[in-house]
Amino acid sequence: MTRLSTLLPGLLAAAAAIFAGFAVQAQDAYPSRPITLVVPYPPGGSADILARTVGAELGKRLGQPVVIDNRGGAGTAIGAKIVAGAAPDGYTLLLGTVSSQAINPAMNKVAYDPLKDFTAISPLASIPFVLVANPDAKIDSVAALIAQAKAKPDGLGYASAGPGTSNHLAGELLASEAHIRLLHVPYKGSAPALNDVIAGVVPLMFDLQATTLPYLKSGKLKALAVTSRTRSSLLPDVPTMIESGVPGYEVSAWFGLFAPAGLPAPILGKLNAEVTSILKTPEVSTRLRELGAEPESGDPTAYAAYTRSESVKWAEVIKRYGLAP
Repeated sequence: MTRLSTLLPGLLAAAAAIFAGFAVQAQDAYPSRPITLVVPYPPGGSADILARTVGAELGKRLGQPVVIDNRGGAGTAIGAKIVAGAAPDGYTLLLGTVSSQAINPAMNKVAYDPLKDFTAISPLASIPFVLVANPDAKIDSVAALIAQAKAKPDGLGYASAGPGTSNHLAGELLASEAHIRLLHVPYKGSAPALNDVIAGVVPLMFDLQATTLPYLKSGKLKALAVTSRTRSSLLPDVPTMIESGVPGYEVSAWFGLFAPAGLPAPILGKLNAEVTSILKTPEVSTRLRELGAEPESGDPTAYAAYTRSESVKWAEVIKRYGLAP
């Protein structure tokens, strides 16, 4: 045996240790450049507002800017796919939602696996939906909506942020539970959909409380019901869907922070700790509640389990109501 072959195992082990040391140092130095936070919706919606609120504070704490990259379309699948295919180095993150991680994958063929292709970092917030109508539509209640839908054989139109999004599913659930036909009108995000409801192009929409509040206060929209199990503290005079005669109806939107699968544990722990701390600050928690969102936090393991349970739940709902194409 040559001297080189005798020394080779030791040299390889030393090289491996050196490279491992470099990897640990790189993780300890994280972040050393700007972080991209992909929002799978156009600018202006609730997800975008939440991402910018949390991202700005996260950037301050990490010493690097968090750049918001709005990639709307395909019911959140475009933005989610970008993150699923990115390097798991902590520099590309996703503002994941119930749509991107549970509903859309159960309804449509998407180019990612919501459970295998992501690392769940932390929950961020949850927001109830509000069923809103354009005042000119002359729909003052859920009962009036149902009556008008039954009298309209072509279906009463409602806007959504796109096929497979949570506000799309909210409308399909109402149609199924009330035994009516609703005509789904998809858009590339909540903001353009809501704009057309305000303009009277489409009469109805399930949208998040956060973005509808200003238009409800100004009278540009009318609230028919909230989709949470109990009334909203911000809209105490608006009944729930259950109170409005649709038993068991409950839909809420949740938001969380995700990275590509394989995110190193030190980076995962750092991001979770920072986000958890941010959400507990009075400034951020008050800001989110003003938007109609309830801040939420938790450890990565528990959040991964929650996203799995949500994926199973919505897949069962979609199958039960025959909502998949």
